[in-house]
Amino acid sequence: MKVEAKDKHYDKEKERMKISYMLNVLGFLGFTGGLHRLYNGKVATGLLWMFTLGLFGLGQFVDLFLIPNMVEEREIKLRLKAGLSPFGVAQNPQAIASEIYQSPQETLMVELLKAAENRGGKLSVTQGVLDTGAKFSQVEATLQEMHKSGYVGIGNNPENGAVTYIFHELT
Repeated sequence: MKVEAKDKHYDKEKERMKISYMLNVLGFLGFTGGLHRLYNGKVATGLLWMFTLGLFGLGQFVDLFLIPNMVEEREIKLRLKAGLSPFGVAQNPQAIASEIYQSPQETLMVELLKAAENRGGKLSVTQGVLDTGAKFSQVEATLQEMHKSGYVGIGNNPENGAVTYIFHELT
């Protein structure tokens, strides 16, 4: 892909070079001089060349050696104007996210919070499995992670002794 882009830019530059030399030769043949400068974005000097017949032919001759630099400079300016680096690579690619990614664990945390809210702020692993449909190991690991982060406390249910996770903000 990068090689194709480089070849594409090389072809454009090569084509601009051919046209520039043809326009310069037209100046030598008596047609309006300076067209090659106008073509490469050098408006002020292009007009000067037109009105002075290519600086009396001397400027037209010197430009035979300067055309490669004029062409390269013009191509770089055009690439920059298009939002590309001088090498043809996008300078500021914009990343657009249509949705915010939530990991499966974050999604499970939200589901467990809702389940705890429905149960008065207390939730066992079994109740979490029933309410979310997730595996026991996933629910237990997520609740343990929430405990380590300080979001929930751990207690025991006085009736059956089951480990209960207490969501203090929801009780």
